[in-house]
Amino acid sequence: MALLPLLFFPDPRLHTVAKPVLAVDQRIHTLVADMLETMYEAKGIGLAATQVDVHERLIVIDVSEQRDQAVVLINPNLVWTSSTTHLNEEGCLSVPGIYDGVERFDAVTVSALDDTGQSRVVQAEGLLAVCIQHEMDHLMGKVFVEYLSPLKRNRIKKKMLKAQREDAR
Repeated sequence: MALLPLLFFPDPRLHTVAKPVLAVDQRIHTLVADMLETMYEAKGIGLAATQVDVHERLIVIDVSEQRDQAVVLINPNLVWTSSTTHLNEEGCLSVPGIYDGVERFDAVTVSALDDTGQSRVVQAEGLLAVCIQHEMDHLMGKVFVEYLSPLKRNRIKKKMLKAQREDAR
């Protein structure tokens, strides 16, 4: 297993629309293990392959307290959403230190392949539902700050660019 480098907003590669995973093979198994290790090390609860510059439809999530209930979704498709939504305070490993409100569905159902290539259906509510929606946005090339006002988004962009310049020194 290896830690993978994360892309940080406003990196244009975060806006790449991911392509379907064609085969759940050893390369995907290694990628899943590396993404989980990267997510856990970064203290995140979800990570999309897009965030590690792999533009395939793969996300890993673990919202459990013990950090031992990983959910792997390959080629996920949203098949149902609740009629109700609520505003959630969200953050993102690609936008460290920034948190803001995003409107999300209260519950979702997703069909996907798991890390063995088997079809599965996940019914989620609460934090898991929010995390699935957030990570699926990444696969579509969307970062959560794009739900915010242009003013907030530009402030965040300036703050992130400044932090990246300082880190490069």
